[in-house]
Amino acid sequence: MRAIKVVDYDPSWPRLFAEISTEVSALLGDRLLSIDHIGSTSVLGLAAKAKIDLAAVMISDAFLPAAIEVVRAADIVFHGDTGEQRWAFTRDHQAYGFKLYLCGPDNRAHRERILFRDYLRDHPERTKAYAELKRRLAAEAGGDWDFYTGGKTEFVSETVRLGCLEDMKWSAPALHATID
Repeated sequence: MRAIKVVDYDPSWPRLFAEISTEVSALLGDRLLSIDHIGSTSVLGLAAKAKIDLAAVMISDAFLPAAIEVVRAADIVFHGDTGEQRWAFTRDHQAYGFKLYLCGPDNRAHRERILFRDYLRDHPERTKAYAELKRRLAAEAGGDWDFYTGGKTEFVSETVRLGCLEDMKWSAPALHATID
């Protein structure tokens, strides 16, 4: 089994994301709604695996089959549907790699990843706790990726729930303003 290596935050991660997103944007063209930096490398100061996670959101689910074929043809390894109507791809380089997810504009899993990222960005104490959990799990996993990933599930779910509550709190005044 391949060891799970969690490293300190690297200030080059935003630059790497920008480079990769430029490449993906050129591949997908005007049918691309957004490219979002997700995962631990998207949170300033958070320890992470040295792999940039990004999500390419298409303007419509109808464009996903063509987008999948375009990315597959670009020498990026295709891993299939994650089970969430998100299609995963990877590419590794010597110093870093990336994981790309393709999805449609109303994808729930994508929305949850954005809520998770944004909550961590706004709550440094939660970011610190997540880094500690990841380091502990990586040390205990002995290369068992299911153990590592499964060990984060409760923390991630709770953080998404907190992010939803915070998101609702910010949306509530706007709702009241439209009702009045």
